[in-house]
Amino acid sequence: MAQNSTAYLFLIPWFIGFFGLNLLPMGASLFLSFTNYNVFDLPKFDGFSNFVYMFTNDWHFPAAVSVTIRYVFSAVPLQLFASLVLAFLLNQKIKGLTLFRTLFYIPSLLGSSVAVGILWRQIFSSDGLLNILLQKAGLMPEAGISWIGDPRYALWTIILLRVWQFGSPMIIFLAALKQIPQEILEAAEIDGARRFQRVWRIILPMISPIILFNFIMQIISAFKVFTEAFIISGGAVGGGVVGGTLDSLLFYTIHIYSEGFLKFRMGYASALSWVLLLMVAVLTWIAFRITSRFVHYE
Repeated sequence: MAQNSTAYLFLIPWFIGFFGLNLLPMGASLFLSFTNYNVFDLPKFDGFSNFVYMFTNDWHFPAAVSVTIRYVFSAVPLQLFASLVLAFLLNQKIKGLTLFRTLFYIPSLLGSSVAVGILWRQIFSSDGLLNILLQKAGLMPEAGISWIGDPRYALWTIILLRVWQFGSPMIIFLAALKQIPQEILEAAEIDGARRFQRVWRIILPMISPIILFNFIMQIISAFKVFTEAFIISGGAVGGGVVGGTLDSLLFYTIHIYSEGFLKFRMGYASALSWVLLLMVAVLTWIAFRITSRFVHYE
């Protein structure tokens, strides 16, 4: 009993954080999602009106879902592919390997910062660094292209920023590669298996649980993207949020921010948040169901 009491004593800060910063706010937002609440007045119970409005009258909602889905399923596979390739390269015996690992991890530490968002916006503006380099190479007319302002390219600038943040999944992949017994790979090589065959038939199946883990974690993280999208799309102007030209950068989180903190429709923003949670939960469940045949835990 004394040991249990000591353990619970040390767990008190966690319990305070879990109930005070997670469970209670989630319960409050669930209640507010069924109310008409503008922050200044008391919430008024309104039933399912927020959800009805979301699916019938909010024309920003489908645009936000479309942008976010396209971002998630473009950026996450590219990010995981880049991180896996780099993990294979960094798993080789080369000089200065520790330095390379550190340098490749730095983008993950900086990628979601406001400073990098501003820098990215400057690089891809009409008079930014990318256009200057393309003009010097003779590949771009003098007028240049506003990569952020053009709906055809705007989303890809943020996808590229996501791919650049490959450090975190790369480290996890690298740790998984280190756990593969070298005897298995050496035996396969002796039996005549080529490098590609060893990768496809042995290495990838053995690290498949880690691939699934990184995939799920990066999907959840990508759905929550806000800082870089908010900065690059222009931020708050005139009481509204600039979601890029033709809402090309109107991410779901930006739509929630706009409804809750600019239009003060906190009840509706709470309903949007719970729909986002439901979408992530469904996609996670689908990912587990689809990959169950390809993930090997033994």
